[in-house]
Amino acid sequence: MLTVDDVLALPVVQEAEPQLLCAEGLDAELRWVHVTESESNVDLLFGRELVLTTLRNVSDVRGFLQQLRDAGAAGVIIEAPGAAELPVAGLGFPVIRLRRKVRFVAITEIIHQKLVAQQLADLQFSRSVHEIYTGLSLSEADEQAIVERTAQLLHAPVVLEDVRHLVLAHANADLDDWICRSRFVGYLEHTGRSAGAENWLQTPVGAARRRWGRLIVPAVLEDDAGAALVLERAGQALTIARLSGRDQRELLYQARTSMLHELQAAHGYSDKEVAVRAQSLGLDAAPYYVPLVLSLAAAERTPTETQLAERAALEVIEQLADTLRLGVLAGSLKPGYLAVILPVRARELVDSALQGFTRRLAEQLAEQLAGPAAIGVATEGPLAACLSRLDEAAHVAQIVPHLPTRARPYYRFADLRLRGVLSAMGADARLRAFAHTELAGLLSPPDADGLQLLELYLAHGGNKSALAKAGYYSRPTLYARLAKLEDKLGVSLDSAESRASLQVALLWYRMHG
Repeated sequence: MLTVDDVLALPVVQEAEPQLLCAEGLDAELRWVHVTESESNVDLLFGRELVLTTLRNVSDVRGFLQQLRDAGAAGVIIEAPGAAELPVAGLGFPVIRLRRKVRFVAITEIIHQKLVAQQLADLQFSRSVHEIYTGLSLSEADEQAIVERTAQLLHAPVVLEDVRHLVLAHANADLDDWICRSRFVGYLEHTGRSAGAENWLQTPVGAARRRWGRLIVPAVLEDDAGAALVLERAGQALTIARLSGRDQRELLYQARTSMLHELQAAHGYSDKEVAVRAQSLGLDAAPYYVPLVLSLAAAERTPTETQLAERAALEVIEQLADTLRLGVLAGSLKPGYLAVILPVRARELVDSALQGFTRRLAEQLAEQLAGPAAIGVATEGPLAACLSRLDEAAHVAQIVPHLPTRARPYYRFADLRLRGVLSAMGADARLRAFAHTELAGLLSPPDADGLQLLELYLAHGGNKSALAKAGYYSRPTLYARLAKLEDKLGVSLDSAESRASLQVALLWYRMHG
């Protein structure tokens, strides 16, 4: 915008030998320029005009200048080549004296040209910004794309956060201790810089009575007015994006999932950067973290049903964390598997924290999903190490549904014992050949009843009497069927080594087929 200082620097003004009588407010922005020679015309001013005068019809110079100041004039240029000292002390707004005569039209023409050019540039800029964000909305750009485009237009960092100060999307921003810093910056119902510890430019996001976040530029800008225009259009585009189908929680889950995937993959972030990003999404700072993975995959669920189950489970996790006043990080690891990063204050508290969190989580998930959830846990450690162990926790969660009994709310790899080893070796061709060879008599052709009988027999440790007492079969029938089973398998079931081999083969087959 054109200021009084800019006008003072114009060649046509400099040629008139300007003398700065009052220097306060030289950065005042001009709306227009006005020429007057009488106190009676002061009421024609609207504000922010630069007034040109020769004081020809002015009897009370100081009173006239005070009236101009009170009417909102941005400044006064007085053509007074031979005048004595003017009474301008303490007026508090710019007063410039020209010591040589000048044609006012030469000054007003240049100022008008610059102001009109500025208005046309602003109009073109506004139109360009409107077209950019309209295009983003029509192409259904996601929140991250909108934030990144905004940062490009402003050449500054941009952050989108929700009402809890959790970062939903950002571009080039320093997120160190973000939540704590943001809490000391009050929300505004309009675009502007709020008073607080951080002088951030912000705009609210969401419908007027349903604000769900704000868009922030945590930086000093050269042009706040232009940036405010861009920020407002970005906020409108984000509101449209949500109204078109993405709600606040879905956006938060998406941001957390994206971060988990990014940090799991090869990346160049330092441990501090990893911690800053995770904490900006609500994860509590802690010396130790425990990686958990929930398995929601079930053969009877369709992909859509699995996705709905994931969303329901994420809401349960979020509500439980709020109840416990615990900042966890949860997101989708892969279809049917949810990752949870649990903060722990001390290594000695890991088991108690896990017991309390997973037991309540399992109970609430059982009610919500009408079935037990399988929870796998990997070794605790610093955040970066914890993220790298999510695959191990996922592997455990994948095996848990195959356990004969599930008395615990969560399992570690060591708890799985033989099943864990067989699951880890599931792709081994040699183990596959071993299992199919051991069970060949029951697989070609398939004998489901024979496999079930073998499983029950092995579960009772090869004790025929115990199996018969359990009520599965009468003794004569059981002995006859076991003899037939031995014939099919080609081994003696009385042999401890045969039972061990068959147990391994059957476990592998039940898990991998």
